[in-house]
Amino acid sequence: MATGIVSIIEQTHKMVKKVTFDWTATTGAAGDTTTKYYDGEVLRVVDMPCNSTGYDLQINDSDGIDLLGGQGDGMTSGGSDFGTSTGVVEMPLSAVSSKITLEVTDSCGGRTGQTIVYIR
Repeated sequence: MATGIVSIIEQTHKMVKKVTFDWTATTGAAGDTTTKYYDGEVLRVVDMPCNSTGYDLQINDSDGIDLLGGQGDGMTSGGSDFGTSTGVVEMPLSAVSSKITLEVTDSCGGRTGQTIVYIR
């Protein structure tokens, strides 16, 4: 996906990998793919829109499987926390030798946000 602006920070903290996507949906969409491959359980996904209301969010592995299980449709301002403690999504989903791709769609142009994926 070539639209929008996405900055990706990939960090490893001992056993937990943290992937941070800072995004701007310049034409109503934004997306990019990590440079590294990831293995493990997705512990948590935190989505914090800065100034966006009403958009769809997907985090796909290399096989095209949405790590949010379709629960990122119709996101609103205020943020969402997808993880085992919230009960929003049945976790853990797994990434196996996969690059992770962020896809934000159906957003107004110029909207921004941050999405963080934690993998162990």
